Amino acid sequence: MKKKIIIAISGASGAHIGFNVLKNLPSDMQKHLVVSDHAKVVLDKETETKQYSNSNIGASIASGSYGADIMMITPCSMNTLAKIACGIADDLITRAASVMIKENKKLLLAPREMPFSAIALENMLKLSRLGVIIAPPVAAYYADVESVDEMEDFFIGKWFDLLNIEHNLYKRWSSDD
Repeated sequence: MKKKIIIAISGASGAHIGFNVLKNLPSDMQKHLVVSDHAKVVLDKETETKQYSNSNIGASIASGSYGADIMMITPCSMNTLAKIACGIADDLITRAASVMIKENKKLLLAPREMPFSAIALENMLKLSRLGVIIAPPVAAYYADVESVDEMEDFFIGKWFDLLNIEHNLYKRWSSDD
């Protein structure tokens, strides 16, 4: 049976990285994509990709009986993070995230804003204590990257590591090098 993964893109700069996540997922996974209205605005400015609405709160992925295994919100806006932390499920992204939490399934949020305010940090701590993986795209200089694309591959690879998704996206640390 294929693992089911939900990729959600909320309104934060760098929204194209969510599409790179989708592109790099193994072909044996069942993939679902949700794009927030704000992310569509960012994507229109940063890419030429046409996206769909986040208003379909009745979609199958909004139900615990659907059985999604993993959800990633990459990038995750502070607004989306705050809604999830407060239990607000007023669109498909926040509803699906709420379901992942209640079903004790893997949920990874990649908050992109910096610096983090005390409110954002409190929301992240609250979600982390519930088992949500908080993994902002943070550069690692040992990765020996030479381009933004290689750095994004590193971020995606680290997220996949956290979710036990096999990949070959970055050079792993080795003391033998």
